Amino acid sequence: MNKKKILRIALLTLTAVAAFTLSCAAQGKSHPSNKIILVRPTNLPEAARQTGEAMLLDQSRNGRTLLYIEQDQGARLAIFDVTDPANIKAVASVQLEAPGSFDFVLPLRDRAELVRFRDGQGEAVLDLHTVKYPTIKKIQGLKFQGSTKRLGNDGFMIANQASAQSDADALDYEVVEIGNAREPSRIHDVNYVRQEITNDETGTTYLLTADGLYLIRRPAVEERYKINTRVVPG
Repeated sequence: MNKKKILRIALLTLTAVAAFTLSCAAQGKSHPSNKIILVRPTNLPEAARQTGEAMLLDQSRNGRTLLYIEQDQGARLAIFDVTDPANIKAVASVQLEAPGSFDFVLPLRDRAELVRFRDGQGEAVLDLHTVKYPTIKKIQGLKFQGSTKRLGNDGFMIANQASAQSDADALDYEVVEIGNAREPSRIHDVNYVRQEITNDETGTTYLLTADGLYLIRRPAVEERYKINTRVVPG
């Protein structure tokens, strides 16, 4: 075999190796790790580092997903765009005319939410139609504060007692990241969790704590969601 043939074979081999390496790199980017990512309040917008009372996830905002967090015992509503869990954005922080802390009870029509005050002061309607300017209006004349059921878009009914007793105490969580044969599982502590919500579309879990908002991200689920919702040019 002459030198020209040997050189040509060597070049072809190097080209194949380079192509294989680039292909593997591309596959690595398109198939992220299945491991979870715990995002702490310090890595989120400043408004997410405040103590929260309750939260609401709105997944029907014209392709956007918004997270509302009640703060300052009902006096303020912090709003975040959480459409991309890797890039949480603060949208607004709005003062509310609320007499005290409340819980989100059930959605009503026209982008409104029924809320219930914790100190026995009844229910109110939280109007979220305008994202940056939510308003709250108390419902007068209600006597009961029990379990609630929505009646389509036309109203709701409320019982004289709760169907199940809720536990108002904060919980401590251990977030476990399962390892493989070569590395052990990792455990992260998240304490004083007052509420948790999971967005099944992106696999993101939101934990509302006394120290602010925590996120548990699952990059593989996020990537699948992006692929499934990607618009293909016609």
